[in-house]
Amino acid sequence: MTSVAETSRASRSGVRSLLTGPRSVWTAPLLIWAASRLVSTLLLATMYALATANDWTFTSYRQDPSFFTFSGSWDASFYRTIAEHGYPATLPLDAAGHVAPNAWAFLPVFPAIVRAVMALTGASFWVAGVLVATIAGAGACVLLYRLVLAVGCSHRARWATALFAFAPTGFLLQVAYAESLLLVLLFGALLALVRRRYWLIAPLGVVAAFTKPGVLALAVALAVHLVVRWVGSRRSARPAEVFPWRDRITIVASGLVVAAAGLAWPVIASAVTGRPNAYLDTELSWWVGFVGRQHFAPLTPWFTMASTWLGPLGIVLVVAVLVGAVWFFSRRSTRALGPDVLAFTASYGLYLVAVFLPQQSLPRLLMPMAPVLGSDVFVRTRRRAVTWLVVGVCLQPVAVVLLWFLGYP
Repeated sequence: MTSVAETSRASRSGVRSLLTGPRSVWTAPLLIWAASRLVSTLLLATMYALATANDWTFTSYRQDPSFFTFSGSWDASFYRTIAEHGYPATLPLDAAGHVAPNAWAFLPVFPAIVRAVMALTGASFWVAGVLVATIAGAGACVLLYRLVLAVGCSHRARWATALFAFAPTGFLLQVAYAESLLLVLLFGALLALVRRRYWLIAPLGVVAAFTKPGVLALAVALAVHLVVRWVGSRRSARPAEVFPWRDRITIVASGLVVAAAGLAWPVIASAVTGRPNAYLDTELSWWVGFVGRQHFAPLTPWFTMASTWLGPLGIVLVVAVLVGAVWFFSRRSTRALGPDVLAFTASYGLYLVAVFLPQQSLPRLLMPMAPVLGSDVFVRTRRRAVTWLVVGVCLQPVAVVLLWFLGYP
């Protein structure tokens, strides 16, 4: 008879074969995604059950309280408005005549897809939104795995995907937000860039540009890729063969298309509402509760926020964070991820510093930088990777309470 030990060894061997076999580009990330959804769903469901049983006040659609409406809290209400009613032709104003928060801060791809699912299935926005986000979250895990695998190895790919899926913000991969859909598009475009399938980048980048802001970092990555390939080809005796003109033209065209798409939404908002700076004024309306009424200047929001709340110490803290970021991106282990991943993640980080007011939604906005989780800083050894994984899992319930229940991500 087979002993218990032999059965256990066979079971472990079967799991390893699933994670390391030829189909692991699908099975490994999907198993990680499925396990992470069990954890995140349990945490969200527990918080929802406790809040409901104790009649706690929390933000969700209270006319139809359910786990799905709870999973559609905060910004999801704006996506619901867009899906069901579209964008306002006239911007709402407060008593002082300033633009108030409104749906123009949110881009149309996610609510359009949710609306299509609603029409096909008859589901409510809340159910359809969670369904779209969760499926997109699975796709994001698969594409992140394949991206890190393309620039590293299976060890890095598995751990980077696990750290991403079980991160403190991992629960956002299944709520009715546009994050997971954006990540599918960005990771897909980066994978296409790494594999030099340039014709895929423009359509993915354009759709991403109308899903969430930040796609200009992809255009920067294309520009860096162009320079790196061009310099490399100059060292060859046959540069036209090493770097064909067809590739050069496709890269430039894709970069221009992505950049144009990334800049298009403010123009569209102004054209529809008839108000110059409609999008910028809408975004600034969210700043008022943190730093008061401000005029926008690039590269100043972090310093404005820090000095408002912490004074001179805040300025020192921002400088320390920026120095730390430069140190991280200059490390050999980070540069080992390749110029494409490095260019995208660094330029995306610079975008956040340039235009974003750092507050509780910052962890969510950092999610597109997940490819750097394949760096040795996080996964050099199994012990280090496990430590980071445990930290992420332990902080996720804290994030659910602080962000999804008490605040907003």
